[in-house]
Amino acid sequence: MVPSEHAGDPSEDTSNLPPAESLTAEPLTVEQWQERVLASVGRTGDETVPLADAQARTVAVDVRTRHPVPLFDNSSMDGYAVRHSDVRGATPEHPVQLVVVADAPAGSGADPVLPAGAAVRVMTGAPVPSQADAVVPVEDTVEHHDAGRWVEPTDQVASVHVLAEPVPGRFIRRTGEDAESGTTVLHAGRVLTPAALASIAAAGWDAVRVSRRPRVVVVSTGSELVAPGTPPSRGMIPDSNTALLTALVQDAGGVVVDRALVSDDPARLLALLDALSPDQVDAVVLSGGVSAGAFDVVKAALTDHGSVTFARLAMQPGKPQGFGRLASGIPAYCLPGNPVSSLVSFELFVRPALAAMLRRSVTRREVLEATAGAGWSSPAGRRQYIPVSVEHDGGAPVVRPSAAGGSGSHLVASLAAAEALAVVAEGVTEVRPGDRVGMLPLA
Repeated sequence: MVPSEHAGDPSEDTSNLPPAESLTAEPLTVEQWQERVLASVGRTGDETVPLADAQARTVAVDVRTRHPVPLFDNSSMDGYAVRHSDVRGATPEHPVQLVVVADAPAGSGADPVLPAGAAVRVMTGAPVPSQADAVVPVEDTVEHHDAGRWVEPTDQVASVHVLAEPVPGRFIRRTGEDAESGTTVLHAGRVLTPAALASIAAAGWDAVRVSRRPRVVVVSTGSELVAPGTPPSRGMIPDSNTALLTALVQDAGGVVVDRALVSDDPARLLALLDALSPDQVDAVVLSGGVSAGAFDVVKAALTDHGSVTFARLAMQPGKPQGFGRLASGIPAYCLPGNPVSSLVSFELFVRPALAAMLRRSVTRREVLEATAGAGWSSPAGRRQYIPVSVEHDGGAPVVRPSAAGGSGSHLVASLAAAEALAVVAEGVTEVRPGDRVGMLPLA
């Protein structure tokens, strides 16, 4: 059985909390903390960007077509535009011969006259003459008759033989059949995908109004942290949270404007935070120092500073959390320092907040159903979120802890194998192979 995270995780240990808090304060639920965070989220402004720079941005205002799509009746096949009445009953045994009176290549603005007994050669995407009501694909024609023998089509012909009666209207893309002029093709709040960008271009726009990306400062705290790549001496560990949180912010639609690594010095941390301007920063994400230990720098610095408050949540990992506004008014998201705790906390609280800033639709993420492929323990009274790998065998996904050590919030090296978070209900203390659990896919 995988050991519980209680072992070796001081940030999750209630014994470090003051007696009054550990004995009398009821932990908040994940949903209660989400509501607190989202209730105070403001929105960023708008900006117009060219389509070439709009991938993964968020639509700020509805996008409507400037013209019908398609703009005109056009052919979906290479072939011949005809009057259906002229080719009724055509078969290979009894072909109908028509005079070719004009060519209509793609890009042509001409509308050739189509008299009875005539055809206009059209290319895919070319305008269909107004007097035509059918298109005969080139595969159903031959372009001339030579001594009773059908031959291959030629480029220059004066007549064409139709071998099959076309269906009226078939192979003609009608004006506005995809969208009439003024149709909303994208609503505000949509994240722009390559397909969505194609829709905007087809609607007649070369730029789009989007929500400005939230500008975020990432601060990792802890005197034990050294920059990645620096050989750590005894007692020191590489800072992985800065890389983790920077990538998560970018994935959630934000832009990291600064990053900082701060020791357990409240004065230094406050000096850094007080220097930030709300004109240049929309949010600060801090990791570490949010519990009740003697060196918990974030809690020590921000208690009674602005409106930042700290709480215990009925979850594992990520029990200690902090949120509020700095004295400058900038929102501050204070996450536990253990990397798995930071990841889980970001997904549950910061990602929805950034989505709200971007005016994206913020809905509670659907918890999918999965089957446990291995067993592990879960703390009583706390909802567990454990990184897992996922296997698909045709039924419900099968999940296993991505770390050999189980649910420890310090197990960062194995995070690369995590594809989702398994969600274990508060009343479950042991997950057995074959049990059903929840699953939140990771981006």
